[in-house]
Order: sequence, then C-alpha cells, then structure tokens
Amino acid sequence: MKKALTIAGSDCTGGAGIQADLKTFSAHGIFGMSVITSVVAENTARVISYENISSNVIKQQVDAVFEDIIPDVVKIGMLSSIETMTAVKESLQKWAPTLVVLDPVMFAKNGNSLMASDAIDTLISEILPLSTLITPNISEAEKIAEMKITNVNDMKCAAKKIYQFTEVPTIIKGGYRIIKVTDILFDGNNFYEFSGENIDTKNTHGTGCTFSSAIASNLAVEKPLEDAVRDAKNYVTTAIKHAPSLGKGNGPTHHFYELYKNRIF
Repeated sequence: MKKALTIAGSDCTGGAGIQADLKTFSAHGIFGMSVITSVVAENTARVISYENISSNVIKQQVDAVFEDIIPDVVKIGMLSSIETMTAVKESLQKWAPTLVVLDPVMFAKNGNSLMASDAIDTLISEILPLSTLITPNISEAEKIAEMKITNVNDMKCAAKKIYQFTEVPTIIKGGYRIIKVTDILFDGNNFYEFSGENIDTKNTHGTGCTFSSAIASNLAVEKPLEDAVRDAKNYVTTAIKHAPSLGKGNGPTHHFYELYKNRIF
C-alpha cells in the first residue's frame, strides 16, 4: 500500500485541512498519516482562532513518521508562521522526500487569513523551492507572483513567474473566478489547461486541500503529472457535486461519494 503524509492545520469541523487530506488519501486507497502544524477553531462560516504547534513538536512528529513508515508523498498545507515554516523546512531537508505537493494556504474559504503577513516572503523563498508541485488558488498566486489575475492568460503568466523563481511546476486553480472553472499547469516547458463543470453551490469548503491531496495520492501511485491533475480535478468535481449540504456557510464536500454509491463497506 502506498503511504502519504500531510503536514497541515486541523479543521475541527472536518471539511478542510488535515481531516480533508486524510479522507482524500483514504478515498484513493492510500494510507494517510499527519503532522499537525496548527489547531484551527473554525466552521463553515468563520475562523474563530488558531494556535500553532511548537516547532519542536512539529519536527518530532515528522521524525516519528519518517523513522518508521516512510511516506511515498508529502502534502503540505497550512504553515501560518515563519517558525512553523522553518521547522518544516528543516524536516524536509533532513528526510528529503521524493514528492512534495505544496498548497500555500493563506486564506480560509470565507476569506479569513490563515498565514501571518510577515511569513509570505519566507514561504516563497524557503518552502516553495523544496516542493515538487505548487497548487495556489488565484488569490494566493496573486500574492506570490505579485500581479493581478483576471483571466486565463494572466494565470499562465503568473504560473510562469512562480516557476521562474522556484523552478517548481505550478498549477493555479481558477475556481469560480475564471470561466469554465479552469486550472492552469505550467511544468517549466508546457502549459496544460484543465476545465471543469461550473456547479452552482456554496459547498466548497476544503476544496483546495482536497485537490492537492488528490494530486498527491495520484502521484504516489506513479501517475504522470498531467494525469494526476486531471484525475484529481474529476474527483473534486464529483465531491462538490454530491456535497451533503452541511453547515451554515461554505459546506464541506463529499470525499467518499464513490464508495457510498458503490456500497463498498
């Protein structure tokens, strides 16, 4: 069985963060493990607060995983502070995982900030270059690339800019801000465009976490990058389409729809 490790924050209502990552890994037949960087008090409508785990405990969690069950892929999500980023950087350099999918989580779905403003430069200079794939949404890509994105051509320009200073393939998630829900992947040589179904729903909590974890799962089983992204997009689209409509705000998606549909358990 392939193994995946998520290094991210915890979402107490289960739709995003560590919880969404572990559900996504399981839905793909991957054994999931986790390193918690922050505990977030949030629900579908708001982020109340978050508290970061100490640097030492973050590094010890990573050590505990790698010295016993070596993951085939590492997915990174919420890194809210410079201290957290430094701890993760040191762990990545120590254990040198082959595959690292990084989702630069800066904002919750409702717009609340999940990253200290003074940590963004550290993320760009210290963490992004250690990745295998970077998966920002438009707001995050605008911050990283320092440009406004309003259309697909802007997305391509931003993806190329991010690649130029990280040398890491980047996929920018268009979401509902771009027509046809288009995502753009730049691998350093070519652009790939992935367009999906525009679903009229507010139930998109944790879709960024879910998408990056689905890509990580597909890379763990050695799918080519283009196929890994395409299959992940299809998975997320299905999860959104069949969301259970929970909560008062942006509800969670249905990570296990295919399993429920086919009554595997």
